[in-house]
Amino acid sequence: MKTILLATLLAAGLAPMILAQEGVNKIIPAGSKVFIAPMEDSFQDYLKAALQAKKVPVVVVDDKASADFEIAGHSESEKASTAKKVIMWNWHSNEEASIAVVSVASGEVVFAYNANKQSSAHGQRSTAEACAKHIKEKIEEAK
Repeated sequence: MKTILLATLLAAGLAPMILAQEGVNKIIPAGSKVFIAPMEDSFQDYLKAALQAKKVPVVVVDDKASADFEIAGHSESEKASTAKKVIMWNWHSNEEASIAVVSVASGEVVFAYNANKQSSAHGQRSTAEACAKHIKEKIEEAK
């Protein structure tokens, strides 16, 4: 009985410290060096441009060894079908992108996001800017 009570008190006392440590590891500090891994359809180029356009406070580097974080992901584009063009007069594509920001040192995923844009007027640029906007929000949330 005493062992159960002691284990419960110990777990209750350590839980806040463990949760606090997890929260510390899952931040992206402003000014971090970020490497963007190559992705399908050259989505990494759109993401680099979006990080600059949205003024995300990170430094994009070309060498993974010098980076604090790596952004990896996947992107898909679905062009408008003939039926969509004829019936709906809509030439816009459907875009989807998923990214994960991973700490190079620990291998831990610190942030993940999926953008799904239907009838995207600007194609991959739209999903890249959505990803960049949410990365910026994650960085600013740590301040």
